[in-house]
Amino acid sequence: MGQQQQQVDTTCGSLLRELQHIWDEVGESDAERDKMLLQLEQECLEVYRRKVDQASHARARLHQALADAEAELANLFSVLGDRPTQWEKRTGTLKEQVAAVAPQLEELRAKKEERARQFVEVKTQIQKIIGEISGTPVTDTASLNTVDADLTLRRLDEYHAQLQTLQKEKNDRLLQVLEYVNVVHELCAVLGMDFFKTITEVDPSLDDSTGGQLKSINNETLERLAKSIHLLQDEKKQRIQKLQDLGTTMLELWNLMDTPADEQQMFQHITCNIAASEYEVTAPGALTLDVIEQAEIEVERLDQLKASKMKELVQKKRTELEEICRRAHMEPDASTAPDKTNALIESGIVDPSELLGSLEEQIGKAREEAYSRREIMEKMEKWLAACEEESWLEDYNKDDNRYNASKGAHINLKRAERARATVNKLPSLVESLTSRTRAWEEERGTPFLYDGVRLLAMLDEYNFLRQEKEEEKRRARDQKRLQEQLMNEQEVLFGSRPSPNKGGMSAKKAGGGLRANGNGGTTQANRRLSLGGAMLQPSNPELLMPRVNGVTPSRLSSINGAKSGKLTQRPTAPLNYVAINKEDTASLASAGGSGNFSNGGPHPQKGEQRCPLSPVSGAAPQSNGHSFEDSSTRQSCSSPGKSSGRSPESSPGRTGEWVDRENTTPSLQEYSFEERRASILQGELGTTFWQVGN
Repeated sequence: MGQQQQQVDTTCGSLLRELQHIWDEVGESDAERDKMLLQLEQECLEVYRRKVDQASHARARLHQALADAEAELANLFSVLGDRPTQWEKRTGTLKEQVAAVAPQLEELRAKKEERARQFVEVKTQIQKIIGEISGTPVTDTASLNTVDADLTLRRLDEYHAQLQTLQKEKNDRLLQVLEYVNVVHELCAVLGMDFFKTITEVDPSLDDSTGGQLKSINNETLERLAKSIHLLQDEKKQRIQKLQDLGTTMLELWNLMDTPADEQQMFQHITCNIAASEYEVTAPGALTLDVIEQAEIEVERLDQLKASKMKELVQKKRTELEEICRRAHMEPDASTAPDKTNALIESGIVDPSELLGSLEEQIGKAREEAYSRREIMEKMEKWLAACEEESWLEDYNKDDNRYNASKGAHINLKRAERARATVNKLPSLVESLTSRTRAWEEERGTPFLYDGVRLLAMLDEYNFLRQEKEEEKRRARDQKRLQEQLMNEQEVLFGSRPSPNKGGMSAKKAGGGLRANGNGGTTQANRRLSLGGAMLQPSNPELLMPRVNGVTPSRLSSINGAKSGKLTQRPTAPLNYVAINKEDTASLASAGGSGNFSNGGPHPQKGEQRCPLSPVSGAAPQSNGHSFEDSSTRQSCSSPGKSSGRSPESSPGRTGEWVDRENTTPSLQEYSFEERRASILQGELGTTFWQVGN
């Protein structure tokens, strides 16, 4: 190596000297010489670099070959499951190392091929047995020749274990087939079916009478046997259930009809299996179709005998259902009405027992719904009781003699106060009833009906009519104020007019409720529903009434009356024009009704009664003659000293100037309404409840 290097150096030196000699002869400059030397060095470096790269690639290929060999060795060790040998750190050149790995690699390759052959043999046997069990021979051999990624001895042992399991399963299948055949034989005996026909339909090889043919043990045969057994077991369950139902029905009908014991003994083989389970019924012929048909005939005979008595049972259940619905104010199902049920029983369209069961179900539902309606029905009863009190209070307020010092008058007075307190609670009671009813309907998704009518509709109608009543009261107060204002203006312009004499009032009574007006004519004195008191009206009230949308209040009253009459066709809660607070009571007391105070109050219409849940018609007052009796009465009330010595029948005269009520502020004295009315009529209260200050 050293000699070669020395020779190279000698050759390069001689060549360089020869090049310098040539440059000297040519006369090259030093710059040119340096440039050429630099170029020469670069060319030499490029040649060296190419050689170094070639040598590096060759070394890399050797390293890669060695790495591939080592990787294949590791893979073979992994596939075969062998433990890799611990070799010492390799020395020597790369070519020597690659040559050392090659023999070991060839050995492992041969071992892998042998192991793969063993796997193919085991898998072939496994697939063959699987084909025998499933009944489909193996035709795809390509998958058997595929080399597995796992060729370890552990995997080979698993295949051998699987092969042994399949061989054991093959033996077990033979036993399973025999067991299935025995089960089919037992079921066919109990059900009365042909065993050989049933087993031949599954597979002809299962029939022992055919000879020494081997029984099929494939999956299809086992599945057919299992399916056949399942069908037979289902048939057995159905027949047992049917026979038990028939037996139970027979026992019930026997007890109902008092059938003799000797007749029952004929069906002992049927009734003995009523409480038996599926596995306890094993007697041959116990579930044949003939036995079931025999039981059906007996049940049909008993049903026909029972049908004659079923009407009484159905009618009894229907009466019970109607009683539950009546107490809960519900409507019973019309489909089970007595006339319909009798027709269905007689025609035979519906089984009487089913009809009776339907009634039992309806009774259960009715009880459940009645229980859920209990809270609402309690509130409904309170509302109806309050409406009764409202009706009584209205009738009581129409009685002219209610304040007379008669026996029991103070009891009625206290009851009126209690009734008025109850009536004042009606709005809150209606609101509570409405909210509870809405919650009930939202919870159940069905309307709450009271005797066939939706309760919310009744409550809405009740609230609507109460609003109409309040509007009517407001119009009455406005009309009264307008009349008083017009009378004040007439007094200012024309002076005061004397009150009608007593004879005029007597003539009105004698004339059947007619009274004379200022022009000598007569008009019918209609009554208004109010708290009491007479309301004076001019001879032509149409001129004094304010118009609403171009229609007079009397016309509106007639329209509202017609509307109210139409609305009362629906069952609603009663309306009472006295169920108001004290302020409205006082205003209505000042307004009063049409008529005069000839007996200390208005004359109520005789025989006028209003039933609960029927609205009060708000008839508008008709025209009456001009009378200042009401003014005189108020004037006498404001002078207790004068009124105390005057009889209620006398017509009080005008004793002072008319007070301008429009420019004064009224003040309310704390007296109950009944006390105020009693003080006006009997003169027992020192001062009036209306005092007008100057």
